[in-house]
Amino acid sequence: MKAQGQTVEFRVLQEKDRSEHIPTDKELAEAKKSSWIRIPRYDYTPSERLRIALSGGQWHHGSEWADSSECPLEEQLAEIVHEIGLRGEAAERKRLAEVEEARQRRLRWEAAMAEARDQYAEDYRIRHLESQEAAWRRATRLSEYLEAARAHMATLPPGPERRKAEEWMEWATGHVARVDPMVQQLRLPDIPEPRADDLKPFLRGWSPFGAY
Repeated sequence: MKAQGQTVEFRVLQEKDRSEHIPTDKELAEAKKSSWIRIPRYDYTPSERLRIALSGGQWHHGSEWADSSECPLEEQLAEIVHEIGLRGEAAERKRLAEVEEARQRRLRWEAAMAEARDQYAEDYRIRHLESQEAAWRRATRLSEYLEAARAHMATLPPGPERRKAEEWMEWATGHVARVDPMVQQLRLPDIPEPRADDLKPFLRGWSPFGAY
């Protein structure tokens, strides 16, 4: 049977009466012949008394109720029904607690994901800034070299050698302009959509795939 979703197994068992076993002549003869034979001490016979056993769910006041001269089983039925109800209520409380725990965990995971995205974006901006600084230093060194190269080129007489130097300087000047961040527009970089592996370093143990 089920009580608020909790399965409770309900078994009705027949009690047995125990009595002293009176050995038969055959048993006595066999025991005398073979030392390994043991004559039972008691006999068990079915009685008219019944016993009800419950299993499944959280135990509260009991799991078994038996007939007795002081309290027949039928007078204990209300207690049995109450126990089944308590187990159902406990199961429902547990289910609701698990649902709430899962909801809270989901909220914590969503907050962790939002924070990880913010940290990822901040880290990306920092790396972009550092990359720009490194590019600016390279461009500055190249610009200094180009100034020296122009000074040298000015000393060359007109002719093939100077034309080749001018072609080279034209390309080199364009290259420096392309890599120098100061020549480009300064603005916040566009943050690419992070992949799962991008967020892992910022999730503090959370999975990027779900609340687990």
